[in-house]
Amino acid sequence: MTVFSKNRPRGPVIRLPKTTFGAFMLLFWTWWALLIVFRAVPGIDIYFSQLFFVRADCDAAAAAGSICGGFPYRDSGNFDLLRTVFFRLPYVVAIVMVWKFIECHQQHGATFNAVRARKLKVALGTLLIGPVLLVNVILKEHWGRPRPIQTDIFGGALHFVEAGSLAGKCVSNCSFISGEAASAGWLFCLLLFVPKSLRYAVAAPLAAVSILTPAMRLSFGAHYLSDVALGWLSSLVVFAALLALTESQQHQKNSENRMNF
Repeated sequence: MTVFSKNRPRGPVIRLPKTTFGAFMLLFWTWWALLIVFRAVPGIDIYFSQLFFVRADCDAAAAAGSICGGFPYRDSGNFDLLRTVFFRLPYVVAIVMVWKFIECHQQHGATFNAVRARKLKVALGTLLIGPVLLVNVILKEHWGRPRPIQTDIFGGALHFVEAGSLAGKCVSNCSFISGEAASAGWLFCLLLFVPKSLRYAVAAPLAAVSILTPAMRLSFGAHYLSDVALGWLSSLVVFAALLALTESQQHQKNSENRMNF
């Protein structure tokens, strides 16, 4: 006779990382796994962009076999206004955080809030390393992937290339990966630093902005699904890496202080 325990788990058990470094490793390898999937199945990107593309009749001047049409959401004034607000929001938040960071370091001795200073350093460091340097300076400028609207699949002149490919002919400010999605991912990371008393009030609107920003870039034909997904996730990877590094340094510092004491 087999006895089954009531507390015995049924099915596979998902074990979440217990440390910040573990979270970083999970996010890091998830990013690469997604890139491999998008490269192996490029039809995913094409399919989701086609959902927002509306074909139209070509005029007489169009070359034979051309695809004509556009992305209607791109021409919507309301959506364009919303995109402008979402585009600028992370940098408005960053300016406030820089001011708070300077204000924090003007304090000395017992009035210096070391915890707040570390949080601000991690947040601002993530924005600088992730959306600014990694995404906009390195990837978007050197990977050459044309945006959907630039490709012949959607009425453009350039050929489609899969995520991560260096074969694209885009010259500057290209599609891989999305800078705005990376900035939106950065905003999402800030939820971890919001005081618990405000977290429930802030979580919904912040999450909405974080999700709508990459969704609009997809609907505008400005990026493929892989661009926005990997862009958004890239900020979480950098954030977890800096947080793990900061915690490691603080742990080492505390250990040294105890030894000296």
